[in-house]
Amino acid sequence: MALGYCAAVFLEAKLYQIRESKNFASQLRRKKADKPAQVNSAAPVAALEKHGVLGRLAIPRLGLSVMVVEGVDDVDLKRAAGHIPGTALLWDAGNVGIAGHRDTFRPLRAIRRNDTITVSTLRGTYRYRVVSTSVVSPQDIQVLYPTEGDSLTLVTCFPFEYVGSAPKRFIVRAERTSGM
Repeated sequence: MALGYCAAVFLEAKLYQIRESKNFASQLRRKKADKPAQVNSAAPVAALEKHGVLGRLAIPRLGLSVMVVEGVDDVDLKRAAGHIPGTALLWDAGNVGIAGHRDTFRPLRAIRRNDTITVSTLRGTYRYRVVSTSVVSPQDIQVLYPTEGDSLTLVTCFPFEYVGSAPKRFIVRAERTSGM
């Protein structure tokens, strides 16, 4: 029964990723075809739909591509990576925080300095360069504090192979290199 539950959770996450990735790609194609007026990046945070898809995060060298939703509760992180409320939005200046379960972010164990992370949204595509990784305790939330420059902070549980509630957090810090 436990294996059945695990398989169902895994399958739900995979199907969600496939469906939302197709929807997102379709929206990007429509946006390019329609060439609508520039989206107002000053839209209030309250306008974001909880659990709604914000974009896609990809790390090509690691073969990682995952949809990013608004929020980090259990529903969000079972299906996708989640934007950490209170951090900058994907298209805004500042420190963008994104969390994911170990299963989602397991490829991060092979991440290296200078790897490229791409975040695609309907408002644009943003590229980041990895500058550091670290392991911290769950209480060390200063990694999410605002930064002077535009940065991206990825957070997942550590160690990657740990069973149960992991005692540490693996942090990837990257700096924005360009936006398109």
